[in-house]
Amino acid sequence: MVNIFIIFLSAVIVNNYVLVNFLGICPFIGVSKKISPALSMGMATTFVMTLTSAVSWLINKYILDGLNLQFLQTVSFILVIASLVQLVEMFVKKISKPLYDALGIFLPLITTNCAILGVALFLVLKEYNFIESIIFGFSAGVGFTLAIVIMAGIREELELADVPEYFKGAAITMIVAGCLALAFMGFSGLI
Repeated sequence: MVNIFIIFLSAVIVNNYVLVNFLGICPFIGVSKKISPALSMGMATTFVMTLTSAVSWLINKYILDGLNLQFLQTVSFILVIASLVQLVEMFVKKISKPLYDALGIFLPLITTNCAILGVALFLVLKEYNFIESIIFGFSAGVGFTLAIVIMAGIREELELADVPEYFKGAAITMIVAGCLALAFMGFSGLI
């Protein structure tokens, strides 16, 4: 149980995929203008990361390792991610059309999120078992959601702030992202 907690805390805060490992920066910057879409993107990403972790672990353990095809990990993980996103998209469209319309571009955008591929590759490197892999994927998604929602909250507040003309737009966004990364780096000695 302690190991599960350490995996969770490590993936959410200490080794946050966006602010420490710098994976998933594109949706982090692109979708973090408002809290509501940022939260939707974070939840969708968490769901796909969790599923990807489970399926990638099974494929790696029973197919790639079993047939000595480890060199196909990256390709197979990309196929898993693309397939899962398509399945989730079809499922959500069939079950709840309003949710599908609300998520809009977020589901296809998840396919190109390198943080999800990073989760699949890192769980193989860390040699987690099946349960630890699922916890790791879920935790990485929670960490992604935390980072993107914090960034969205700050960006909403910046709209009301008196930001100098030179810093408006992308410049202040990058400065805030850098400050958040520095803040999360403060947790580096925790685990």
